[in-house]
Amino acid sequence: MLRIGVDIGGTFTDFAIWRNEGDGYVLIGSRKAPTSRPDLSEAVTRGIAEIAAEAGVGADDPILVVHGTTVSTNAVIERSQPPVALITTEGFRDILGIARLRLDKPVDLFNRRVVPLVPRERVFPVRERMLADGSVDQPLDEAALLAATRTALERGATAIAVCFLHAHRNSAHEREALALIRAQFPGLEVMASHEVWPQQSEYERAVLTLLNVYVKPLMADYIGRIDGFLRERFPRARLYITKSNGGVMSAEEARRLPIHTLLSGPAAGVTAAQTLGGYLGLDPILTLDMGGTSTDVSLIDQGRPLITGQAEVGDFPLLMPVTGAEAMGAGGGSIVWLDGGILKVGPRSAGSKPGPACYGMGGEAPTLTDAYLLAGYLSPAGLLGGRLRLRRDLAEAAFAPLAQALGMDAVTLAESAIEVATSNMLAKITPFLARMGVNASDLTLMIFGGAGGVHGPILADEVGIRRMVVPRVPSVFCAFGGLVSDLVHDAVRTVQGVALDAAGQQAAYAALEEEGRAWLDRQAHPGQVLAVEQARLAEMRYAAQSFTIQVDVTAALRHGGEAEVAEAFHREHERLFGHANREAPVATDTLRVRTVGRQAKPSGAPMPQADSTAPEPLERRRLRFARNWVKAVPVYDWGSLPRGWSAAGPAVVQQDLATILVPPGYTAQLGLRGDLELARS
Repeated sequence: MLRIGVDIGGTFTDFAIWRNEGDGYVLIGSRKAPTSRPDLSEAVTRGIAEIAAEAGVGADDPILVVHGTTVSTNAVIERSQPPVALITTEGFRDILGIARLRLDKPVDLFNRRVVPLVPRERVFPVRERMLADGSVDQPLDEAALLAATRTALERGATAIAVCFLHAHRNSAHEREALALIRAQFPGLEVMASHEVWPQQSEYERAVLTLLNVYVKPLMADYIGRIDGFLRERFPRARLYITKSNGGVMSAEEARRLPIHTLLSGPAAGVTAAQTLGGYLGLDPILTLDMGGTSTDVSLIDQGRPLITGQAEVGDFPLLMPVTGAEAMGAGGGSIVWLDGGILKVGPRSAGSKPGPACYGMGGEAPTLTDAYLLAGYLSPAGLLGGRLRLRRDLAEAAFAPLAQALGMDAVTLAESAIEVATSNMLAKITPFLARMGVNASDLTLMIFGGAGGVHGPILADEVGIRRMVVPRVPSVFCAFGGLVSDLVHDAVRTVQGVALDAAGQQAAYAALEEEGRAWLDRQAHPGQVLAVEQARLAEMRYAAQSFTIQVDVTAALRHGGEAEVAEAFHREHERLFGHANREAPVATDTLRVRTVGRQAKPSGAPMPQADSTAPEPLERRRLRFARNWVKAVPVYDWGSLPRGWSAAGPAVVQQDLATILVPPGYTAQLGLRGDLELARS
């Protein structure tokens, strides 16, 4: 079966190709194409058609496509979709405006509160009340509900979210509201919070529901275009969409709950890094995904990716489990500019069109890619196997006005821009590592993304990381992540304030596990899932604490009861914060079960041993380091390097889709599986 992983970035659309079941990681193919705008699906469908033709796949052959996309993410950040409305409990009309009543920058006198996605005039309170224990205090006012819906439509709302107080405990009123609205207003898009994520915290639950209905029409149309193309050209094709929690789901599920796609791109890259780390026996790993628009870093520790319930998209919180990543507005397309004489890089990006100035596609603003070219890191012969040539003269012309304003030459300014971008990343990564409680010198930096191979090694030297790995398909690594992702579902139940004994807790977990298995049955085709794994997790705290931490209680519940669960919490608290109070009472707020349906993956078998003769460099060119030119730096073709090849930096290793910089002081070596390993000399 032909399997194709797809990932859309701000500049390029990436494809990873697994042709045959027996092929391993070392035979994964890759392709890259400029992202098509405004219809992002054009590049996807065109790429799938070309890959299928090259592989000799006919209309009756099976194809599996796993797609990660930023369509929903960009829509939320740009707030580009038609207006929606919120129906909530009477007395809580200002839930969105009040939010959590805190400023993200409390010492900034010019800081402003986040503008809600839905203004107050499109928030409609209706009379109903469910108490915290799930009992009904006041029944739903059906007439008020329907009147609110009519008013919302009159005020321009194209979809409606329903979020009632304590619906996570008892969803009866939300279900009643959905039935009434759908009966009276057929065709109107309406969803309730218990359908999206039934967890406590009314504000966050309302935001999740609003975001889901906000992007749902856009995602349904976008996924529908790709799915329609596959159904027409390849009737036996199956389409899956990557999820923010590192798994995948069916296209049908993604149309219904697009909220799960908001952070799917970075999550797929972390899943790929977790897989490759398993092949290579690496732990812990800091991932660095640097594309054309942004850079994401995440942590893999003890073979497990960082999972958080405190992520954000744009201005809004995501209260569901997602792969944790620290995002930075720096990518290969980031624009270099002056702010009152101060050199800045990003967060604005040149994107794929017009792109960096050196692309020769109409871009005039200087970018990091132009800086890389001027510093000698990129070959003028271009990217994409020479299909996209790079023009040094256009890069110099783009930097000339800024260089003149600062009284320096274009090359010096380009190097300064690279240093500024590195400093910006360092300012994000250092506190991230401190929060995670890890030492940079213990980490392996796994670098991927179109610009990661150039900038990652420069950043590693500043951070103090001594070892790096660049995957053999670095520029399409997130697309590869789609190929190695499993079907993953998180089921949640809030139990704060509920007295659960050991038997009650076991029963609650059993119900969540059944929900996970039922979800798998809806997503998978016969024979697709090779094994099912389920983990029992709990959000726990000391009774007097105002925050919770996630604890894996699977083993504790299997071998013991309440005492073992409490001890698991104490150990995790001690690991994170350096102390634990085993005399203090422990509270559990939320139970969660993660269900994983394992799928077939490429094997990690090493590449065959070839002729070990060291190849000659493709060329030698000068590179800029520390304000000086280093002459005659060797440039090697990655594809011609034998297993075990090594060279001391400075050097450049390049392939059709990526360039890797080996800075002075580092040694590069080609590993057993074709990955490039860099180590501090």
